[in-house]
Amino acid sequence: MASELRVNTLKDAAGNNSVGMEYVANGSAKAWVNFNGTGTVAVRDSNNVTSITDAGTGQYFVNVNSNMANANFSVTTASQSWADVASLGGAGGAMSASGTPVRFRDYAANYGDPTICTATIHGDLA
Repeated sequence: MASELRVNTLKDAAGNNSVGMEYVANGSAKAWVNFNGTGTVAVRDSNNVTSITDAGTGQYFVNVNSNMANANFSVTTASQSWADVASLGGAGGAMSASGTPVRFRDYAANYGDPTICTATIHGDLA
């Protein structure tokens, strides 16, 4: 049996530190992934991510399970390599409701495959 809890504000057990539900719903990551970008690309752990597509050296596409409302969401990427600069776009395609391209380059603009790659998506789900 499904149940539903409707609240306007959340507070801690002492009744302090309140936060409106719009911040909880709108501020929560809608998808995230930690994956190995070297060799055979493999997802280590994720939420709402079905897979990673390898689109070439340092270029990937993050495929989400539950689509975003549109392509106007925010993506944050990072890797373990000190010289990597993460960015959107590239060979993986354009941002869409079903996912987003991410790419990793060093400061000299050379693409590379980091061992640890991460991406987090914030926005509205469809």
